[in-house]
Amino acid sequence: MSSWIRWHGPAMARLWGFCWLVVGFWRAALACPTSCKCSASRIWCSDPSPGIVAFPRLEPNSVDPENITEIFIANQKRLEIINEDDVEAYVGLRNLTIVDSGLKFVAHKAFLKNSNLQHINFTRNKLTSLSRKHFRHLDLSELILVGNPFTCSCDIMWIKTLQEAKSGPDTQDLYCLNESSKNIPLANLQIPNCGLPSANLAAPNLTVEEGKSITLSCSVAGDPVPNMYWDVGNLVSKHMNETSHTQGSLRITNISSDDSGKQISCVAENLVGEDQDSVNLTVHFAPTITFLESPTSDHHWCIPFTVKGNPKPALQWFYNGAILNESKYICTKIHVTNHTEYHGCLQLDNPTHMNNGDYTLIAKNEYGKDEKQISAHFMGWPGIDDGANPNYPDVIYEDYGTAANDIGDTTNRSNEIPSTDVTDKTGREHLSVYAVVVIASVVGFCLLVMLFLLKLARHSKFGMKGFVLFHKIPLDG
Repeated sequence: MSSWIRWHGPAMARLWGFCWLVVGFWRAALACPTSCKCSASRIWCSDPSPGIVAFPRLEPNSVDPENITEIFIANQKRLEIINEDDVEAYVGLRNLTIVDSGLKFVAHKAFLKNSNLQHINFTRNKLTSLSRKHFRHLDLSELILVGNPFTCSCDIMWIKTLQEAKSGPDTQDLYCLNESSKNIPLANLQIPNCGLPSANLAAPNLTVEEGKSITLSCSVAGDPVPNMYWDVGNLVSKHMNETSHTQGSLRITNISSDDSGKQISCVAENLVGEDQDSVNLTVHFAPTITFLESPTSDHHWCIPFTVKGNPKPALQWFYNGAILNESKYICTKIHVTNHTEYHGCLQLDNPTHMNNGDYTLIAKNEYGKDEKQISAHFMGWPGIDDGANPNYPDVIYEDYGTAANDIGDTTNRSNEIPSTDVTDKTGREHLSVYAVVVIASVVGFCLLVMLFLLKLARHSKFGMKGFVLFHKIPLDG
């Protein structure tokens, strides 16, 4: 009985776990191509016998190909082609190595879905030509092509250009075969009518008002004749382009303020490489207050806001309908600027119940203005605990016509007009309260002294004698 319990307890669970582990490895082995080994993140094929004849693919229901980050292939003489759909499943692939193999051809779109690729090593294969279109969308940190029998032609001049751009200790010793089957150092290769293209973008003043339209023109040149295209990034505004040979135009209509600061490029591309000419779009638009909330307490009290506008808007605060002249106690602070968007707050130092009320922010530039209002409650009035829905007193403020504060310099008050700042009124109110308290304290102290003297006199000996003599006077005279 004890033996049965021992084998049907934890020991049996461990045994079953081991069996499932073995089955799992067996299934993974079945899913892995012959002559290869596979793990959760790596595939390596280095056994030349029997070898592989096609790029390794995992079987369905095997390890998730999206998790594969490295594929290593070596000594596979029968592997000659990488097709367009061979690598697309390995979207997480970072390192691809195919060395000492028979690779002759790579499809132009073979790595179209492998945007994470960083290292490619094609050392000592059978490549006679390779197009830059394979890699132009990749951000490669390493491309090794040593030991391939490249044919000297314009098709591989991009490799020379790439090497020249990366001249340094890591430059590869590359060669190509000329018409006489002679090895020519790639660094010395000269091909007539084979050079980098050029692009020239002609644009009017790219400062435009929101809602307007604009047309850009571009011309390209080069031999071989380049293709031309526009790179507009994530442009929000509606746009359309027309191209004819080496000329092209881009029409942008109903321009959105969200496109201010975005880059527009005209690109020329041929076999050897590419060139581009770029401009930045500037959009002017009226201010918008996109965010205004109730005060929050941090190191200081802050009424947070976000304003968009270009040119940068001037800001003006109003308190209970009257201009709020800023000072060192109440001032506008801009904490983050994001091109045409400004994040900041109206900062208040130690506000009291006298600062409760309605605060209005007005943002203005030459294209228009916007305003928003928020009710602020910092503390309850003396004697009122909850402070809920306080009835704000009517306070009279004078409008001195203070100029609105520029959003770029809101704390410069060198020419400040006599202030109607509620903080100054709070200071005067505090002085009055302190005076009343002092006077009351003095009066109370005097009363206490008088009471003490009266009590002392009532219990003195002189007072007792006077009382007796008064009662000994004859009533009849």
